[in-house]
Amino acid sequence: MNGVTTLTAPLLSDSDAVITIHSDSVTTPSPPSNPFDFLSVAPLTIPEMTPIDPFRNHTPGFGGVYEWCKMLILLPVVVVRLALFGLSICIGYAVTWVALRGWKDASRPLTAWRRRMMWVTRISARCILFSFGYHWIRRKGKPAPREIAPIVVSNHVSYIDPIYYFYELFPTIVASESHDSMPLVGTIIRAMQVIYVDRFSPASRKAAVNEIKRKAASGSFPRVMLFPEGTTTNGRFMISFQPGAFVPGYPVQPVVVRYPHVHFDQSWGNVSLAKLMFRMFFQFHNFMEVEYLPVVPPLESKLDSVSRFAERTANAMASALNALPTNLAYGDLMIVSKAREVTKGDSSKYMVEMAWVKNTYDVSTSEAMELLDQFLSMNPDSKGRVGFHNFSTAFGLGFSPLSEKIFHYFDVENKGSITFRQYLVGSAHIRKQETFWGACEKAFEKSTNFQISLSQLGDILKSTLTYITDENVSQIFNIFDINNDKIISRDDFMTCLNKFPFLIPLFKHQINGECLVEIV
Repeated sequence: MNGVTTLTAPLLSDSDAVITIHSDSVTTPSPPSNPFDFLSVAPLTIPEMTPIDPFRNHTPGFGGVYEWCKMLILLPVVVVRLALFGLSICIGYAVTWVALRGWKDASRPLTAWRRRMMWVTRISARCILFSFGYHWIRRKGKPAPREIAPIVVSNHVSYIDPIYYFYELFPTIVASESHDSMPLVGTIIRAMQVIYVDRFSPASRKAAVNEIKRKAASGSFPRVMLFPEGTTTNGRFMISFQPGAFVPGYPVQPVVVRYPHVHFDQSWGNVSLAKLMFRMFFQFHNFMEVEYLPVVPPLESKLDSVSRFAERTANAMASALNALPTNLAYGDLMIVSKAREVTKGDSSKYMVEMAWVKNTYDVSTSEAMELLDQFLSMNPDSKGRVGFHNFSTAFGLGFSPLSEKIFHYFDVENKGSITFRQYLVGSAHIRKQETFWGACEKAFEKSTNFQISLSQLGDILKSTLTYITDENVSQIFNIFDINNDKIISRDDFMTCLNKFPFLIPLFKHQINGECLVEIV
């Protein structure tokens, strides 16, 4: 009928759809086939991620009549606060320096007279808090006796947290080695008999856990305190806990700290230390609340584990804070920081939920950072997305049906562009398949003399990629030639596919023993 649109729906297969308009049939193209089906890799599915940013300070700027009037009124007060701050730091440092004189064996606890001297430094720490505007601090509950809970864990919101705990508990803390070199503060931290750890070194992490266990078991040392999130958040969400506090298997007392505010978010977040200190000095009063929660026992049943122990503790703290637990982790902060450094824009879109990624695909933070470097080299847009052209150009894949299929594998949202999360999870998903490494071995075994030359690679690529140019072949060859010796060795080949597992379809016909050219 003229002027009438007729839609017909005959019996269709899952991958076809026919729309009839004015009696003219238009076929909606089905999605490209899975380029990894020869490895029995299922199509990629990625759970949706909640768009939250636990690392964002909600009042990064300041201005307006109220803020400027407040600064003007408080200017004389700030001068006094700065004087108190400087005097407290100097006194604390001087007393600590004396208390540590002659103390050679850091593996042994401080003697009684040294601990008594440190009370002066602890009082100095309370004066520092006072200078920052924490005139009074609300405390709920109380610390459990050390013999009941030798390990204390807390959420981490600001640099104020450790200053308060130094004054209140004077615990042994677990910290990065970089803290030891901080002027003045490094000496005070050493008096806490800090347990240093390099979070990227498995050996260092193992040694730190052993030291936590040793000091927690000995009644001669203070409590051991950890911030299991591994970094600061804005206090509205809880990120994944590191296991160090829970591996020793001792009862843990969780503590939560809050910073109620209206005009000034005191969380460290994406604000510089200098700016945060400046704003603290110019507040009439900064509010802080500390709540000691009931002790969490290590084991509830034989089926309990370190992860369950950590999860129970995290849930108790999240409930007390009315905060949302997440699968985000310290690794996400590293990713966001690197992306912000390169893109100079909003980098929250680069978060991947590293806790989930690590548990599901066994991808470490360092591996994720390498993948981030790859993704950033594709020049993502302001929304943190990469289109097909940039993806294909980055790897010399050209504009062939196979390169489109590989890209579409990552593009689970069918938006014509991919996010870093899709790129990371997709790469990890391929690499995790049981058939992947066997396929890599088989692909290389088909090469002659156990090496692949530029011309041999060109012959292989022409059987899988259409419209490939000599420039494309050279680019792909350079990607595989890890040590730049003009030959692709087995080590080069396996290392490259470990970094770029989505390139394995280039060798599909080698793996299947075929000698075919892709027909378009």
